[in-house]
Amino acid sequence: MSLPSNTDFEVESPDISADTTAKKAPWWRQLQYLAAGIIFGIILIRSEVISWFRIQEMFRLQSFHMYGVIGSAVLIGIIPVAIIKKTGAKTFYGEPITFHPRSFNKGQIFGGLLFGFGWALTGACPGPLFAQIGAGFTVTLATLASSILGTWVYGLLRDKLPH
Repeated sequence: MSLPSNTDFEVESPDISADTTAKKAPWWRQLQYLAAGIIFGIILIRSEVISWFRIQEMFRLQSFHMYGVIGSAVLIGIIPVAIIKKTGAKTFYGEPITFHPRSFNKGQIFGGLLFGFGWALTGACPGPLFAQIGAGFTVTLATLASSILGTWVYGLLRDKLPH
């Protein structure tokens, strides 16, 4: 039985739970994801993108640092997507990777503004939250709790929001 696709994302993930031929990896193979998360957290800390002061500099247009980091991430993301589209690459399970066209709606403006205001006020976006907590900025736990609550409220109100 296949699960319904989530239309919030551009790329669909295959439903491997229905594939009985896929072998389950041992639990310790999951440690690679923990290692990747730790390395990513270290990169976030060393590049200073978790710094409240760097984020404030960005929103006050006082420094190029964050714009450079974000721009670099966008460019680095464009390359593999272009390669996937050009070569028709497949997932590890042999499933085709498909990209669905997206249409613009006014809810994206409201959501982007709300996200930006929250980012400017808290000095944290969802990506580096855990790196900030891991670096000892325990006040970020309030931001994490707020983001979880906001996600839950969005789930409740999604059908009533502008499209």
